[in-house]
Amino acid sequence: MASDVDKRQPERWTRSTCPYCGVGCGVEAGTSGGRLVAIRGDKKHPANFGKLCPKPAGLPEAVHHPDRLTHPLRRHGDDFARVSWDEAFEEIAVHLGGVLEEGGPEAAAFYISGQLLTEDYYAVNKLARGFVGTNNVDSNSRLCMSSAVAGYAGAFGADGPPAAYSDISHSECIVLWGSNTADCHPVTFDRVKRRKKDPKVSVVVVDPRRTPTAAVADLFLPVRPGTDLALANAMLRVILDEGLLDRRFVERHTSGFEAAAEVAAEWTPRRAARVCGIEAEDVVEAARRFGEAKAALILWTMGVNQSTVGTLKNRAIINLCLATGNVGKVGGGPFSLTGQPNAMGGRETGGLAHLLPGYRKIEDPNHRLEVEEAWGVEPGTIPAKPGLPATELFRAVDNGGVEFLWVAATNPAVSMPDLARTRRGLRNAFVVVQDAYPTETTRLADLVLPVAGWGEKSGTMTNSERRVSLVEKVVEAPGEALADWEIFAGVARKMGFGGDFAWKDPSEVYEEYRELTRGRPMDVTGLSHERLRRGPVQWPVPERIEHAERPFGGIVRMWDRTEDEHPGTPRLYVDSKFDTPDRRARFEPTPHEGLHEPPGGEYPLVLSTGRVKNQWHTMTRTGRSEKLMKGLDGPFVEVHPEAAGEAGVENGRLVRVVSARGEFLARALVTESVEPGTIFAPFHWGDLWTGGGSVNEATHDAADPVSHQPELKGAAVRVEAIGEQQKRRARADLAETISAWDGG
Repeated sequence: MASDVDKRQPERWTRSTCPYCGVGCGVEAGTSGGRLVAIRGDKKHPANFGKLCPKPAGLPEAVHHPDRLTHPLRRHGDDFARVSWDEAFEEIAVHLGGVLEEGGPEAAAFYISGQLLTEDYYAVNKLARGFVGTNNVDSNSRLCMSSAVAGYAGAFGADGPPAAYSDISHSECIVLWGSNTADCHPVTFDRVKRRKKDPKVSVVVVDPRRTPTAAVADLFLPVRPGTDLALANAMLRVILDEGLLDRRFVERHTSGFEAAAEVAAEWTPRRAARVCGIEAEDVVEAARRFGEAKAALILWTMGVNQSTVGTLKNRAIINLCLATGNVGKVGGGPFSLTGQPNAMGGRETGGLAHLLPGYRKIEDPNHRLEVEEAWGVEPGTIPAKPGLPATELFRAVDNGGVEFLWVAATNPAVSMPDLARTRRGLRNAFVVVQDAYPTETTRLADLVLPVAGWGEKSGTMTNSERRVSLVEKVVEAPGEALADWEIFAGVARKMGFGGDFAWKDPSEVYEEYRELTRGRPMDVTGLSHERLRRGPVQWPVPERIEHAERPFGGIVRMWDRTEDEHPGTPRLYVDSKFDTPDRRARFEPTPHEGLHEPPGGEYPLVLSTGRVKNQWHTMTRTGRSEKLMKGLDGPFVEVHPEAAGEAGVENGRLVRVVSARGEFLARALVTESVEPGTIFAPFHWGDLWTGGGSVNEATHDAADPVSHQPELKGAAVRVEAIGEQQKRRARADLAETISAWDGG
């Protein structure tokens, strides 16, 4: 894993934005002699005020790693040969054109990523929907945040977290639900720890696993996987029974309360406790802490979203906030933490199969027409039917319904559930993959396109609190690598659409995109690359602020601005007027439903997946930093002592985790951090990093019927001890993998 670590001192520091999680930390990139040599926190950025987690420190190693992709590559049998960009663009145009002629637009698909910049996202959406004529454009954000999207849109009429990070400092009760914030959003977790120093503030953690986050909890609820709805309904019942309902807010500003309350009334604390595997007294205590607080926040991530009832779980959390009036107020609100740096920007540009730019919906004919007019294409060009969401898209690739697949900035050969199907499909279709590094997915591609990575291109990202920040180019990309938007524009030119993609730089892409946000819930017409160099801003940010407008409820940081320049919006719905037809927020009945694949029989355990602090996604970039790899001893699985004893598993020994779909090998970590019926394994390791298979060999792709987000945290499995011969074979496979990756 050789990397080129530069010891030079920075000659120049440039403000930019971290490329990892959705916290959206400001960083300063130190360069010397045309190389990135250091990273430090930006003390002026409101997301982090100079604090950073360990991951950005590994960027100098990763950016200049010798493993970078530098030239377009075309498959020749089992090998790849270098081709020119012109040849690559021509081949894409020819293959895509042939598929469109024979199979129609539905036979083509684009699978993109929350790691793309907003400008990249916009370019691919314009090409696919407006000129190729397919809505089969979906993102790996489907695996992360689509249940939150559906939850917000269902309750408030539009996507977008109402709260801000600054609300943590004003909250009296902070609930962390299905979120290991300490490892996955460390800088935000630091805010929670600082706030907890106030004796009147309480922290409640809901998680099947005793994570580092749970260590700071005043009340820890180790619920069984899949029982969140039972807990949320019981908490709502306690709030109603004990007179903690904000009746004035509910009556004036919401609808649907009675139906939601009727379902909640079925869930006594004792009944919920039996289902969840916790104490009834703790259910009551959680509800009281939340309901009695002057301001209360709920923060959540994948533990809520990655479920076949993820949308209902989001609605149940929002129900609790609506019932207590914790929406649009300082210190309160439902606040989903995004997992990727620009998952929010992707949602804003139409980066999911049912969306168009500006939070428009494919199924709305007026929305389609507005976008068609902006793009200068004929009415009816954009299909009226939403495209295929990720799991359905890869099923279609597998069964031949999709014959052309373009993958950008993501690694589905490791990250998708039910990997056997995904990999089989990737071998069936004509696959284009653009990335900065070799991955398990580039191995299966027909064309591999090298991209400019972080620090090598400019653009924008939106973090979890709707704050738009600028990413700056600080070094040149290696070899012939291009920015993603430039690649999409290059193919558009080959297909005869060059005049519609004739941007000179990413600021022009952003200027075109922002016009499609005018008057929309996430209006950013007041932003430009030039303005964002002065500092990040939370949307909505209209072009001008009316003198009579007073949209702000408390905390706002006033950056240098002209008199009529809109300063941004720290929190949404401060006037209690929502983006619904009647301007009321909507309660939703949330009947309990458990796991799609409950444990039992030969698969008695539930597999939950997640992250470790110093790695990210499938290790494509973080795995190429020696700093970040220190202390990691390969894949592991946490097993409760009771389950380990029943399976004959010993701490530190290699075990096999088996489901109805597949299996993987990992080192057993016997611990009481998980409850007896659950095991936990990080999903980072793919075939480039281990010879024992990936975690997602074992997961299933059953998905929420509304959000289409798969249930990645609920596969039924068993754990098996493996013999010495199998251990030696697994170690040999791992050694061979590492040797091949290091070039010998």
